[in-house]
Amino acid sequence: MRREDALDYHARGRPGKIAVVPTKPLGNQRDLSLAYSPGVAEPCLEIKANPEDVYKYTAKGNLVAVVSNGTAVLGLGNIGAAAGKPVMEGKGNLFKQFADLDVFDLEVGSEIPDDVVKFCQLLEPTVGGINLEDIRAPDCFFVEETLRKTLKIPVFHDDQHGTAIISGAALLNALDVVGKKIEEVKVVFSGAGAAAISTAEHYVRLGVKREHIAMCDRSGVVYDGRTEHMDPYKARFALKTTDRTLDDAIRGADVFVGLSAAGAMSQGMVKAMAKDPIIFALANPNPEITPPEVHAVRTDAIVATGRSDYPNQVNNVLCFPFIFRGALDVRATEINEEMKMAATRALAALAREDVPDSVSQLYGLDNVKFGRDYLIPFPFDPRVLLWVAPAVAWAAVASGVAREMIDLEGYRDSLELRLGKARGLMRGIINRAQQDPKSVVFPEGEELRILRAAQILVDEGIAHPILLGRESRIRGTAGEYGVSLEGIRIEDPSTSEHRDRYAQFLFERRQRKGLSLSEAQQRIQKGAYYGSVKVAMGDAAAIVGGIGKHYPETVRPALEVIGAHHVTKLASGLYMLVFDNRVVFCGDTTVNIDPTAEQVAQIAISAAGLVANFGQVPRIAMLSFSNFGSVSHPDSAKMARAVQIVREQRPALMVDGEMQADTAFDMDETTKRYPFSKLTEAANVLIFPNLSAGNIAYKLLTKLGGATAVGPILVGMAHPVHVLELTADVQDVVNMAAVAVIDAQWRVRTTSGTYIPVGTTGEMSATTGLAANGNGHPVAPHPASASTGSQRAPAAARR
Repeated sequence: MRREDALDYHARGRPGKIAVVPTKPLGNQRDLSLAYSPGVAEPCLEIKANPEDVYKYTAKGNLVAVVSNGTAVLGLGNIGAAAGKPVMEGKGNLFKQFADLDVFDLEVGSEIPDDVVKFCQLLEPTVGGINLEDIRAPDCFFVEETLRKTLKIPVFHDDQHGTAIISGAALLNALDVVGKKIEEVKVVFSGAGAAAISTAEHYVRLGVKREHIAMCDRSGVVYDGRTEHMDPYKARFALKTTDRTLDDAIRGADVFVGLSAAGAMSQGMVKAMAKDPIIFALANPNPEITPPEVHAVRTDAIVATGRSDYPNQVNNVLCFPFIFRGALDVRATEINEEMKMAATRALAALAREDVPDSVSQLYGLDNVKFGRDYLIPFPFDPRVLLWVAPAVAWAAVASGVAREMIDLEGYRDSLELRLGKARGLMRGIINRAQQDPKSVVFPEGEELRILRAAQILVDEGIAHPILLGRESRIRGTAGEYGVSLEGIRIEDPSTSEHRDRYAQFLFERRQRKGLSLSEAQQRIQKGAYYGSVKVAMGDAAAIVGGIGKHYPETVRPALEVIGAHHVTKLASGLYMLVFDNRVVFCGDTTVNIDPTAEQVAQIAISAAGLVANFGQVPRIAMLSFSNFGSVSHPDSAKMARAVQIVREQRPALMVDGEMQADTAFDMDETTKRYPFSKLTEAANVLIFPNLSAGNIAYKLLTKLGGATAVGPILVGMAHPVHVLELTADVQDVVNMAAVAVIDAQWRVRTTSGTYIPVGTTGEMSATTGLAANGNGHPVAPHPASASTGSQRAPAAARR
């Protein structure tokens, strides 16, 4: 990284890295009167009467102060408060990006510890917690200890505890990898500052014996009787020993923890360590010794650093955002040792889970597995929030420092929403799938991504996967990559006991389309045909396929075997586009090139059923280049006619058009210019006049508009069929399988072979997905149903 790049990054555009963003509208006089005088007086009076209401009416519960006096900034030393401000702004950016916490960075112009203490004490009414940063030792110990005694909000010195918590997780896993017991290992520290002392104390709580820890600073080993450069905090680790230098102490050591300076450890020291040495060289920006230097002399060593260009990065961003997220969400009065320990164990447990492809790809890696080169999660793994924050929150509750109780599963759902609406919506879908898992067939069962997804589906209770392929190949791949096949069914279409029966079914379906029995017997050995027949015959609930294949290769067998439902007679493809503040469904984006008005109407009705099944009320806009007849053209007339057809068939649906795209969303302008419009809220279902428009639009919205796309979702089929994109990753597979499960849940086979949604009593078009109650109004699941599920603890809490 060049110096000029770093300077340009901070200076370009709006200087700095953070800004204050309003959360309430201020667009007219009424808003002004509510935001400020006179309306603001009302919450002021409520808070005066009930001080806890400050969390209800202000941002305090989501606000952290990052406080520093600049006396120990990174490896730069005492550079002063103003010079340390870029670091504090960066900290604020990380808080927001990783845990959705707001931050005021506050640089205190004093090196006197009592001044920093007083400053922080005066902040208590304003912020929900205080993160102390870059304050030199031993001042930082006094400041934090005093504040923890005098304040009733969380106070956390990240320089001390962040490294302790994260390296503690790495230590637990490294010891497990090499088969050593924590109570027996000898640990040597290079450095005796705030981070080193806090880390050593944390290791003692994890099980390392205090007498097995040797701490070294610039004066050598901290031994009993030493007076030079000593303080009460170092004295806790004074050993009765004749060792006087780091070279002396390192002989036979099992673990080295470097929190000092580049080059502090030599290759000779590495050679002197015990078998399978664990080396945490954590000095920044350059470690005490690099992994290549270690491995040049010890191939049995496990190495971690603070750098992203080597494996096992100990980065404090794995800790502080999530510690504060959990603490603030239960209104903890402090961050205690139980909460820190919970964070360590959650990180250690998460590292043992499969790493999603989307995370591995950020680091340019494939096949990341727990072991010597992967001891702790990657900083950009979004699951860290979902594991660490709940663990910390629950530890606060269990240890008696929380003022609010939480429901763990509901809390995890709310955290997913903070990661983005797409994750929150998918969490709701997954929760519903877990209530009644169904069997899902995967034609590409030999694909590693499918194997990994199948394991997650079983572990999370989302579906019962059936993998199609050669059993020897599937088991071989699973063994090679450490994927468990427990709970997963494997069927080889070429040797299956169902092969002849399925071939006969296929022949009967396609015999008048030129297919002979011998050809059917050949085709049934292909996964897509075998899986489609399996679903059509009721031996599985749904099929999900398409990885590594072009869309037509997957859709064609399903259309030939399963086909469109006899009521709709039309299949269509939708994408769910998730933005920060809305979710929009687009159709048709994948199947029908130039649909007629009748087909457009059916696409809209099928889309409405899907939206209702996802727990939302469908509001449909038939899109065109014309607004309600403003342009006379066959294309606009087609969309207007489609509106009429939908209203005739489903009079209770909210649908209108033809209209331009902006008319579908700008309700203030739409109600003024078109008061007759049936759309009273912004549309959430966009129906396009042809495939070109739909396909182009959804791709522009994802690439330029920042939407997250979920799909393609196939609707209008006689049985649940869902298609994966060619390059879908493991999480995409899991998401689509969950969609297939709730699709199957909502269909109940009747004697006529049609499907109706579970729990409805009125008549319904089988595959439109929209039920009618006794009054003929559409029935959609209650919105809350999209986020309610079995009361299962988060994965971290279950282990």
